[in-house]
Amino acid sequence: MVILSEVQSSNARIASTLPADLVAVFVGGTSGIGETALRQFAKHVRQPRIYNIGRSQEAADRIATACKELNADGQYNFIKADTSLIRNVDLVCQEIRSKERAVNVLFLTTGTLLGRTGTSEGLHFATSLAYYSRTRFIVNLLPLLKQASSLRRVVTVFAAGYEGPITTSDFQAWKVPMLSQRGHLSSLTTVSLEALARDAPSVSFIHDFPGSVKTNLARGGEGAAIYVLKQVFKVIGPLINMPNQECGERQLFLATSGKYPSEDLEASGVPLTAGDSPVANGTSGKSGGGVYSVGSDGESSGAKVLELLAQFRNEGMVEQVWRHTNEEFERITGGDPA
Repeated sequence: MVILSEVQSSNARIASTLPADLVAVFVGGTSGIGETALRQFAKHVRQPRIYNIGRSQEAADRIATACKELNADGQYNFIKADTSLIRNVDLVCQEIRSKERAVNVLFLTTGTLLGRTGTSEGLHFATSLAYYSRTRFIVNLLPLLKQASSLRRVVTVFAAGYEGPITTSDFQAWKVPMLSQRGHLSSLTTVSLEALARDAPSVSFIHDFPGSVKTNLARGGEGAAIYVLKQVFKVIGPLINMPNQECGERQLFLATSGKYPSEDLEASGVPLTAGDSPVANGTSGKSGGGVYSVGSDGESSGAKVLELLAQFRNEGMVEQVWRHTNEEFERITGGDPA
């Protein structure tokens, strides 16, 4: 386990080891894990330029005010968007590309517990937020990540370590049983990062599981199941939840530490020091492999997950998932450039 003191020590070295003016895009940064990670980025990076993508202007204004108190030298920009829609993702990315030549960190946390609801583009709402729209952000902003001269990293927060079987007859998970959805979507996430990394060895890709953290995933939900979940969270949440500040510190560590380098080992983040835990193993099992499935303890997923991912590669699942994903993007956009 990466102990908290190591996390805090690494984060404290960001200002002295990484350049000023790092550009970060937080998708889903107006609440929960995204918000606390964004605040930590603002606190520790010299002259950061942050793009916060979300639905609530009020929340964004509140967070920007707090960030200015933490670091008056930063720039805090908000882009309001419903990111469950792929075309909206494209518009957001177009705006970012018009303002920036490079992006250092892309941090993705969008999600919901609402199920069996569709978007106007014909995607399963929950799967769109957890997988399709996040993947579209990565695809669209990958050229800017490649252009960054220092840190180059993607962090997508979901359920790393819980990868499971992929239902190829129902990628969107309309009919995948609830108890199987987490494994299905977690595998889609990790497999897609492997596909993306093939053309981006200079970028580090991390799929992580944050542990139990207070979030707004059930926001807007209706029905008996959501009501019960909310009541359960109210009771057990204070007993098991990781403190928000620690969560933010650990997520910043994932986004900046040299423990998770890109495959080419360049622009690898805050250098490790004597006594730090070693470079993490990638999803290939190789130390510093460039793609990482990371648990709440900051360490790579175990042998069971690595064996499943190896099986996926042998079966051509990476190619199958990526082909399906691009077909959905093509269907929705008609092939229009993002």
